[in-house]
Formats: sequence, C-alpha cells, structure tokens
Amino acid sequence: MGNTILEALNVRVVGTSQRPFLVLAHGFGTDQSAWQRILPFFTPHYQVVLYDLVCAGSVNPDYFDFGRYTTLDAYVDDLLTILDALRIDRCAYVGHSVSAMIGILAAIRRPDLFSKLILIGASPRFLNDKDYHGGFEQGEIEKVFTAMEANYEAWVNGFAPLAVGADVPAAVREFSRTLFNMRPDISLFVSRTVFHSDLRGLLGLVRVPCCIIQTAKDVSVPASVAAYLKSHLGGRTTVEILNIEGHLPHLSAPALLARVLQRALLSR
Repeated sequence: MGNTILEALNVRVVGTSQRPFLVLAHGFGTDQSAWQRILPFFTPHYQVVLYDLVCAGSVNPDYFDFGRYTTLDAYVDDLLTILDALRIDRCAYVGHSVSAMIGILAAIRRPDLFSKLILIGASPRFLNDKDYHGGFEQGEIEKVFTAMEANYEAWVNGFAPLAVGADVPAAVREFSRTLFNMRPDISLFVSRTVFHSDLRGLLGLVRVPCCIIQTAKDVSVPASVAAYLKSHLGGRTTVEILNIEGHLPHLSAPALLARVLQRALLSR
C-alpha cells in the first residue's frame, strides 16, 4: 500500500484540533463505523483517529495480501505506518478484540508512542491450554471454520446474535451488515489467524499503562481472561467489568461504554 495507506484504509481524523490524539481501532467483523455512537462523546476533547483494518469489508479486497497478513504483525505495521504518516508521536489507543492485541504488539514495539492502551474484549489466546482457559477447544474452532466455509450467510446469521449477546436488534443488524460486507474467504482467513494467535508470552513486555474492559458475559472471551491479562501485562493495569452481555458493547451499550472509556482515559 505504501504511501496510499491513509486512503486505502479510509483513515480519518475527526474532533477538536490542538487536542490529544485518540485512536479507535475496531475488531474482527466490523469497520470504523462501529464507533459511530461512541464518537460524539470524544470529538469535543480529542483528535480521534479512525481507520479500517485491511480485512474490513469497507476496504478494497485487492489490498488484502494473503501472504502478508498471516500473523498480527502485519496489522501492527499498518497501524504504526498510519500514525507515522499522520506525524503522531503520542496517542491514547482504544482497541476492540483483535485490535486490542494489535495495540499490545504495537506498544511493545514503540512504547513511547502510546500514553495508554484501553483493551475491549481482549484475549491473548482464544484456545484452551492445560493451565489456561481461553474459551474454545480446537475441535470447536474447526467446526466454526467449517461452518463459515460451507455457508457464510448462515454462519453470520447464527454468529451475530451470539456475539452481540444482549437483546439489541439494531446492534445485531449492524454487526451482520459489516460481517456480510467482508469477502467470505478473507473473513475465514482472518478468523484462522486470530484463533491461532498466542500472545501470552509477550504480555510481560508491555510497559504502557493498560485498562482492560470486559463485559460480564462474552461468548468469545471468558471473564477469567481479563484477570489473566491483569496479572501478566507488564505495565500498570486496571480492569473494568461492564454489567452487560456481549462482545460488542460499543454497538449494544455505547453510552455505558463511553462513560467507562472517559474514566479510563482520565485516570492516571
């Protein structure tokens, strides 16, 4: 993508100039529109940087290089390239789901760039291990991949309500829309990359202050994962448990999430 990355990944900076920079990075299956109900809370106080992951349905699929995006490191490269292109040398970072992990890797590589990481629905590993509960067995994951491959539409229609969790039909419709926007082969490829990632051994290298935000019941991330992150991240880490269900609180409970984000951003 080279110098075209700002255009290719639909990078926008919105909000009040001369204010601190705040990056909002979306998770798998959505795009930057997932933040639209959160944005009004932050544009008066920040310069908000929004962009789409290369796998998002809002990005030209020709930019998705199957040879390059085999690990999360290539997504980290994209994030750092964007921040450098915008000449940002300090920002707070909010990452949802896979973008929480992208933020962790970016902060290990460039700790001076980030004042704080706020990690929503984060998981360093989704698969269970002998002493670790990630929430999924390998066999369960393989069934998910098979379902995605066999009938993507049916998989989305089943997965979206489960992921949203709460009874918020508008959020289910919105998540379904952005999932359907993804090309099915890209969606499956990214799912495999995410589910086979294991960042547990790197968490101790993080020196940036972190805030973990987790809902009380999330089909994708057990509550125990938030405690695991708190005890293994190297920087000062706090945990906020939202008393709601679902993996996408920015879609299902935006006002509640915005209040918690504001508090996390202002805390030292």
